[in-house]
Amino acid sequence: MKSLAEHKRTEHMISKVASFLKQIVYGGNDGIVTTFAVVAGFAGAQAEGVAQIGGIAVLLFGIANLLADAAAMGLGEFLSARSEKDVYHAARSKELYEIEHNPEMERAETLEILAQQGLTEVDAKALADIFQRNPEFMADFMMTYEIGMTDPSEDSPALNGLATFTAFIIFGVIPLMPYFILPADPMTFRISVWATFGALALLGLLRWRVTTETLFRCVGETVLVGGICAVIAYIVGLAFAL
Repeated sequence: MKSLAEHKRTEHMISKVASFLKQIVYGGNDGIVTTFAVVAGFAGAQAEGVAQIGGIAVLLFGIANLLADAAAMGLGEFLSARSEKDVYHAARSKELYEIEHNPEMERAETLEILAQQGLTEVDAKALADIFQRNPEFMADFMMTYEIGMTDPSEDSPALNGLATFTAFIIFGVIPLMPYFILPADPMTFRISVWATFGALALLGLLRWRVTTETLFRCVGETVLVGGICAVIAYIVGLAFAL
């Protein structure tokens, strides 16, 4: 029989990619769309396509935009995660104060929550007694079931920000790749369009591989959402030519 530690390690292990999936998908999708917006904006705003501007200009604007937005996204994720931790700890401190200074009200709330979870009155009272003897555990219980907040203590704001930044750069450079090796003409723009949708599909495949949801849903949702953003970017660029 496996020990508890072995069971947790083998049966409930979450891969590094899975633990940062939110940041990877968020940063990757935004990187793809943001960079394509530069290419699409040039193509849409010019009657004869990006050839009038030149590939060097597209690359300069694209890379500058890629690095600036990646830094902004990464730092934004860092500050967001830090803020989430601060909010959680402030709410938990308030909950501990209420448990100590207003125990009857907290007990009543606990009994109500346990009844909503399907426990009998006898079991609910027994658990409430145990909770009140263990205020730290009771605070964790109330944070989850009353306030609806999960403990973010294991999250690293710095690593979350780094994951967002890295995903933004890796996926965001794909729409620019054709302009590194081909002249800036309408054909290169069409290749960039296909590269953009290929990058979105790749991001969807990553979602599918990590979450084990259906392939159609993971790839379809990612391509659809990113594709809508890409189309909007092109239309905005085209509007400037009117």
